[in-house]
Amino acid sequence: MYALVALGYTLVYGIIELINFAHGEIVTFGAFVGLAVLAALAGTPLSAAATALPAAFLVSMAVTALLGVTLERFAYRPLRGADRLMALISALGASIFLMNAMMLAIGRDSKPFPAYLSEPVLQRGDLVVRQLDLFLIGLTILLCALLDLFVRRTRIGRAMRSVAQDQEAARMCGVSVNATVSITFVLGSAMGAAAGILNGLYYGVIRFDMGFLLGIKAFTAAVLGGIGNLRGAVVGGFVLGISESLIPAILAAPPFSVPEIFDYKDAVAFGILILVLMVKPSGILGEEVPEKA
Repeated sequence: MYALVALGYTLVYGIIELINFAHGEIVTFGAFVGLAVLAALAGTPLSAAATALPAAFLVSMAVTALLGVTLERFAYRPLRGADRLMALISALGASIFLMNAMMLAIGRDSKPFPAYLSEPVLQRGDLVVRQLDLFLIGLTILLCALLDLFVRRTRIGRAMRSVAQDQEAARMCGVSVNATVSITFVLGSAMGAAAGILNGLYYGVIRFDMGFLLGIKAFTAAVLGGIGNLRGAVVGGFVLGISESLIPAILAAPPFSVPEIFDYKDAVAFGILILVLMVKPSGILGEEVPEKA
């Protein structure tokens, strides 16, 4: 989930050097759209996991991509040539607006998410591997690989890379910068929608504000891997998720036996961020590049 959400951050930053702080709310929106699709299919012949889940993912990714494009068109594009601070404030405002809009429309209470793929495929002692665990990891790897191939091997992907390198030069070569940026938001928002549904499936509930902390952690993963680097975002997501699980588990066991350490596991994510910024600010796969004029 961290890897998928981090892709949205790193895509947008790589193209227009904007930290889209509203991306966490886009993830939440995608989760609620997926829940609406699953609720609509409940009790019908299409309610089985093999049909309901693909429908939820496809519809949610499409609708959420539309929200991402709308956000880019009205909140970010008018400020593209302005000072970066103005764009940053716009992103924060969009985040607050979307979060409160979802709270007013849906309510403050957590909403139960339908349980799918909960049967274990491996159970040995305390070790339990569910179908959902394998599905989550497999789908994440598949989506990340498809996005990487799209950016590296297609004409649109080549346009995205050219805009990321030099917008003016790309425009003189016939590349539509506005269309390319819109496609970037489509792809990033679609990845976020998939992460939102996976989050609902994994935890069994979703909330109007669940994207806030998830978004901050995913941003940490993007910085950890190297902001602007797609493969770095995936690596950073997996490293952060594994570290967030293993480090508290190690500290909870002898000889450390730190009491209630799992209550502070969020601190692990931000501790890793601080350490990376101190030791290697460019991230695991990032490169030191000069500031653009």
